[in-house]
Amino acid sequence: MTKDAVYHEKMRLLQDRFGTRRLADVLAKNNRRYAFTEDDIAFIERLPSFMLASADANGAPDCSYKGTEAGHVRVTGPASLSFPALDGNGMYRSLVIILDNPSVGLLFIDFTTPQRLRVNGRARGEFDDPRMADIPGAEAMVHVERAAIFSNCPRYIQTERG
Repeated sequence: MTKDAVYHEKMRLLQDRFGTRRLADVLAKNNRRYAFTEDDIAFIERLPSFMLASADANGAPDCSYKGTEAGHVRVTGPASLSFPALDGNGMYRSLVIILDNPSVGLLFIDFTTPQRLRVNGRARGEFDDPRMADIPGAEAMVHVERAAIFSNCPRYIQTERG
């Protein structure tokens, strides 16, 4: 898969097997972007949580829930955002993994609307970021850059209404 390719060979094999290649191409064309829209920014900055996926230097995956206050995740540029690293249980898994392998995926979900947004990029931790002073408990700020942004189908999001 090239740097800008959306799908690699094995994805294409399954798309062909299940007859979804054309649909996948339409979704990639219409739902993948490299800059946040105004709607993306409003959505991200109003949510109190997201999921962070990463993999360490050996490829071992990790996924964690990042709950915070609405507004602590901020879009900081056309294709970048930041969020506070808060000590949840003292393991520092996310921060250490990011130091080993900066590739991350963030999944923002609103279970009431329903709506979701994926953001993939490269992360780095900053331990002296001035914004930390405004966020109680922040031990670092994580900056995600070179984002690939995907609107994601809300079809299977379980809502409060069932």
